[in-house]
Amino acid sequence: MTLLDDLRSLTGALVDEPNTVQQLTEAEVVDLLRSLEDLKAAACATQADLAVRLDHTVRAREAAAGVAAARRGRGVAQQVALARRESPHRGRVLLGFAQDLATDLPHTRAALAAGRLNEHRAMIVARETGCLDSHQRSQVDTDTCSTPDAEDEDPLDGVGTARLAGQVRARVAATDPAAVVRRQRRAESERRVSVRPAPDGMAYLSGLLPLVQAVACYAALDRDAKAIVAAGDPTHPGRPRSKGQVMADLLVERITGQTTADAVPVTVSLVMSDATLLGAGHEPAHVPGHGPVPAQVARETVARATTELQAWVRRLYTDPAGRLIALSTTSRLATEGLADYLQVRDQGLCRTPWCDAPARHVDHITPWAEGGATDAENLQGLCEACNHAKQAAGWRQQAMPDARHLVETTTPTGHRHRSPAPTPPKPAVPTARQAPRPHVDVRFTDLVDFVHAA
Repeated sequence: MTLLDDLRSLTGALVDEPNTVQQLTEAEVVDLLRSLEDLKAAACATQADLAVRLDHTVRAREAAAGVAAARRGRGVAQQVALARRESPHRGRVLLGFAQDLATDLPHTRAALAAGRLNEHRAMIVARETGCLDSHQRSQVDTDTCSTPDAEDEDPLDGVGTARLAGQVRARVAATDPAAVVRRQRRAESERRVSVRPAPDGMAYLSGLLPLVQAVACYAALDRDAKAIVAAGDPTHPGRPRSKGQVMADLLVERITGQTTADAVPVTVSLVMSDATLLGAGHEPAHVPGHGPVPAQVARETVARATTELQAWVRRLYTDPAGRLIALSTTSRLATEGLADYLQVRDQGLCRTPWCDAPARHVDHITPWAEGGATDAENLQGLCEACNHAKQAAGWRQQAMPDARHLVETTTPTGHRHRSPAPTPPKPAVPTARQAPRPHVDVRFTDLVDFVHAA
């Protein structure tokens, strides 16, 4: 029996475990929890070994085939991500981590395999030592994670995530103070702002800033919010806001220049069905690339915007199977309209399985050089990393016949992964006895109703 067969057998046993767990004593339950945690850590160490093995194998094969050194290994991180059901970015992180364990951090790798560290804490050691050269890094690895003698206490026992990070940072600073300064300077050059979805139609707007600047921004918002709350919140009589709400609204107003935080123009591309916009439908709207918005919140957002700002509605057409087939556009040429179409169809996200990155590239599924057409069936939205990865040798993609747009990706190892287009908004379906529709006071400067072909 192979190792793969053994693992599948063990997975089956774990799936059946709930049938026998009732027979275990409390002590046995705790022991089983600990053993499973050790198993997870050992599995992570083995996954790292396998990722390095795959990278070496692919690079050796491509070197023998005459592939330029700069192009060797392209797509390996993507295969790691697909196999582990992670995003391509996470796949690159995991592959880099695996290479660190195999070269500079053998004691961290051993601690992970033995269950003395979990994968997250092992990655902290790799991250915090990344500014050191190979020799210095190995020394910090030895000081932090070496296996203790039988009579000595394990220095990792009982050490939490924050304390471990602090210990490694202190050793790195003592080993090469200049490297720490250089890393901080590099970190400052990587300052940025990002947005990601949050539950309940919310989102996190994050700014990665130098510490002093971030504290200054927060202090200014905090100071002015306290003053508004102390004055009784005169702009919201009868319904005063909390200090946190005032801070959030001030942030929006100061960044956008809006008079109030609610005055959001609808150029954020809220995509919704006719039932959601003009009726009492409950299907959520969505903002391409960011996520869903509750139906009532979307209606209120549009209603608020149209009282002060201009708003437009673009028609989306779907076939009876629910596949988006067209949208209206003011563009005569296909280029801009087709990009808008893909943005709506793919909801602004990369079509690679498990990748949540924004779609930056309009990609030909069958390459243009191989006769691929520039049309909706042969185009997809991909992030930059996924678009580059699929260009590596051995990767193939094709559009499959399906009620929705379906792309099948075949990796160099022959594994297949399918990615269907997200389901578009459903049109309103009139019934024989339709209940009266609540009045929605929405006035558009240039209103064209959503139309769905049924």
